[in-house]
Amino acid sequence: MAVIDPNSLPRPIVTGTPALQPQTTGKTPGTAQGTQSFLGVLQQQLEQDSNTAFSKHAVSRVMERQIDVSRPNMERLNAGMQLAQEKGLRDALILIDQSAYIVNVAAGKVITVDGEAQKGSVFTNIDGTVIA
Repeated sequence: MAVIDPNSLPRPIVTGTPALQPQTTGKTPGTAQGTQSFLGVLQQQLEQDSNTAFSKHAVSRVMERQIDVSRPNMERLNAGMQLAQEKGLRDALILIDQSAYIVNVAAGKVITVDGEAQKGSVFTNIDGTVIA
């Protein structure tokens, strides 16, 4: 039986079904052309109701954890960011009821959100906390 050197073959050996490469068309699968994804609409609504921008990560956390982002909570978030800015904080933890928002105060951007901040939760890379 002859030994076959895999390096001498003209193309690589693939077992199973090769994975399809995702197409990057700029739209979310399942959306009609010219429409926005739910994630895009949610991010636009959050930024409209607030002077604060939300990172994609923060918007996905809001969706996953079903965090209350009603107008009153966004007003409290804005007030908390204003307090953080007045105190010279750069990266702050803003607590609103049971929700914890990590924000970059200088950029006015929510980096991430935790919907169930409880005893035992640890937040790092912040230089201050605001309870709003």
